[in-house]
Amino acid sequence: MVLSRLFRREPPPRQAATLYQAVVARGRLPHWYLAGRVPDTIDGRFDMIAAILTMVMLRLEREGAAAAASASASLAECFVDDMDGQLRQIGFGDMVVGKHIGRMMAMLGGRIGAYRDGLADDTLRPALVRNLYRGDDPGPDALAHVERELRAVRTALDPVTLDHLLAGDVPQ
Repeated sequence: MVLSRLFRREPPPRQAATLYQAVVARGRLPHWYLAGRVPDTIDGRFDMIAAILTMVMLRLEREGAAAAASASASLAECFVDDMDGQLRQIGFGDMVVGKHIGRMMAMLGGRIGAYRDGLADDTLRPALVRNLYRGDDPGPDALAHVERELRAVRTALDPVTLDHLLAGDVPQ
C-alpha cells in the first residue's frame, strides 16, 4: 500500500477542475455567511458550495450536448475528489469515507432536483430552508439575500459558453 502511493502517477487534471475551483471560490464569498446567514461551519460550507454547484450543473444540463454531459460528469468527479480529501483531512478513515461520499452525492442530487423545481415554480425559498439551512429558517432578510444572489448566479450563467465555463468563468 505504501509503495503504491509512493510510485503512483498523479492523474491528469479533470476537465472541469478549473470550473470546480471557481465554484468553490464563489461558495466561499463572505456575503453568503454574513448577509445570507449561512452557517459558517463544515456543513454550511458544504451546503453553500453545493448550491453554487447546482446552479452550474443546471446551466450545463441545458446545454444538452455530449460535451456538456462530459463536463457535468467531470464536475461531479471534482466534487467527489474534493469531498473525499476534506473527509480524510478531518480524520475519517477509508472504511467510512465511501459511505459519506455516497450520502453527499445523494444530497447533491436532491438539491439539484429541489433547486431546479424551486427555480421553475417559484418555491426556491422553501427549498433553501430545507437544504441550505437544514430546516432552520434564517429570517426573511437572509433568505431573500441568498435567493436573490443564487438567482443572479443562475441568470449570469445563462449566456456563458461551455468553453468559458470550463475555463472557470463563473460570473460574480
